[in-house]
Amino acid sequence: MPISRNLNDLPRIATREGYGSTLAELGREDQNVVVLDADLAAATKTCVFAKEFPDRHINCGIAEANMAGIAAGLAASGKTPFMSSFAMFASGRAYEQIRNSIAYPGLNVKIGASHAGISVGEDGATHQCNEDIALMRSLPGMAILNPSDNIEAIAAVRAAYAYKGPVYMRFGRLAVPVFNDRSDYKFEFGKGVTLREGKDITIFATGLCVVEAIYASEKLAEDGIDAELINMHTIKPLDEALVVASATKTGRVFTVEEHSVIGGLGSAVCETLSEKRPTKVTRIGMHDIFGESGPALELLHKYGLDAEGIYKKIKVALQSD
Repeated sequence: MPISRNLNDLPRIATREGYGSTLAELGREDQNVVVLDADLAAATKTCVFAKEFPDRHINCGIAEANMAGIAAGLAASGKTPFMSSFAMFASGRAYEQIRNSIAYPGLNVKIGASHAGISVGEDGATHQCNEDIALMRSLPGMAILNPSDNIEAIAAVRAAYAYKGPVYMRFGRLAVPVFNDRSDYKFEFGKGVTLREGKDITIFATGLCVVEAIYASEKLAEDGIDAELINMHTIKPLDEALVVASATKTGRVFTVEEHSVIGGLGSAVCETLSEKRPTKVTRIGMHDIFGESGPALELLHKYGLDAEGIYKKIKVALQSD
């Protein structure tokens, strides 16, 4: 993928928009698709589906645990339910029901979790879920998708629909550049996407941090650091072959995520490399702290998850090697 173009000129769309529009498309194609929400349809964008298919949209109220149970029942009866809420509530409040009623029997439930990470902004730490990937990764059989832009979000929803089994999809509130707008773009479940070939270091990024990592990699190139950049839209199952191959090639790895460094992409990459190709890894993300209330872009800057922060953290780490 050529990444030298000015990404600032691209349209910006929140990945939750792709979730909402694709649900409506799937609803037209398959009458077994049912969408559930926890009184947040306008925010999660399931309102698009509800407007067109009111008889297949269930507002469960502020009762996410019950919503998970209802979704499990629908899946057991042959439907394809998409249960939707903020990431904090979809993964946190309903964890036990997702574990016992969905993951344990391996039911075909899709979980659409919007408003993830610190980019939720002014809603503050109570709503900024930086632990959801860690929670879902711990569940046997749960797949996890974290798209980087609207195009990838659309592809991820369709991939989740085609996949037989429980899937957790992570979406954002913040509008981000739509950079996957190329004719050869292809989403493959469980496969990372190499955005930039490099020989000096590898950067594995996921979600909205991918576009920031693109900017950071270009700034690193100006300093003579040739970074290989890989978009890991699928956290589980992780593309272990690509992780090992790139780490073998460059010998130095960085991970970038809008999530805790405990249990997320960084942990997944470290676990793989410690077993298959011991490599030095620096994890860039939220370091065992909660977020705070504030404008999304300012928070990303404060916690070093924008392009400038990623660039600086990589430079400091390399200088100390």
